[in-house]
Amino acid sequence: MNDFQHDVIEANGIAIHVASAGRGPPLLFLHGFPHTWFVWRDVMRALASEHQVIAPDLRGLGATTRVTSGYDLDTLVADALAVLDACTREPAIVIGLDLGAPIAFLTAARHPARAKKLVVMEALLGALPGAEAFRPPWWFAFHAIPGMPEDVLSGHEEAYLDYFFTIGTKRGLPAEARAAFLDAYRGRDALRCAFAHYREFPGNARLLAKVERLTVPTLAIAGGVVGDALARQIAPLCDHLVTARLTDTAHILPEDQPAALAALLRGFARS
Repeated sequence: MNDFQHDVIEANGIAIHVASAGRGPPLLFLHGFPHTWFVWRDVMRALASEHQVIAPDLRGLGATTRVTSGYDLDTLVADALAVLDACTREPAIVIGLDLGAPIAFLTAARHPARAKKLVVMEALLGALPGAEAFRPPWWFAFHAIPGMPEDVLSGHEEAYLDYFFTIGTKRGLPAEARAAFLDAYRGRDALRCAFAHYREFPGNARLLAKVERLTVPTLAIAGGVVGDALARQIAPLCDHLVTARLTDTAHILPEDQPAALAALLRGFARS
């Protein structure tokens, strides 16, 4: 896309693809499954006149190196910091959706000098108390089975991913987004990397449970799937928590309500 700059950052043994635009106080966007940086495109465009907007592909996903290791949160946080260090010297607002939310959360908890504010949405943070009423979906366990899901799904990626696009949005994905995500997750190796994130959930939950306090201002945004379970998880840890809800949404908030999400982020950045 010619309105974004595309760079490759060599760090932590991988090449991290990063899309960016704009100037001003930096915003770092971390995507989830089955997305790439591209899920943030409309939100980034809306904010690029006021902010430097930065969106990497997570480790193993999109155009970032597909590797066999490093899907633990310690390494994923190091990846996020490497992107920040390469792109800006200023402290950033770190924004995470789905798989990106635990990375954003732990980055802000451990490195408040680099992550001056935190935004999380539509995710669970390990087994932190507060989300007991939300039952993890079936695919958490399916994706965690070593080797089997990629064997079963190779060659059937389109049908499988369309399931997530359907339940994750209110009106479906635009054709350009669907094509980008299908391309990113096609093939056994791409699926293996995606599921590697899920296979680290137990260890990552232990890392999340060690967080004692979140000192940076935090915004928790509820959508139509996880809802306020995430806010309930982090409320006891936060010194400064603001909550918001986007209506007429499912799970992939940047696709369902990009303008409303951008407005929330703009207001939080100015506060």
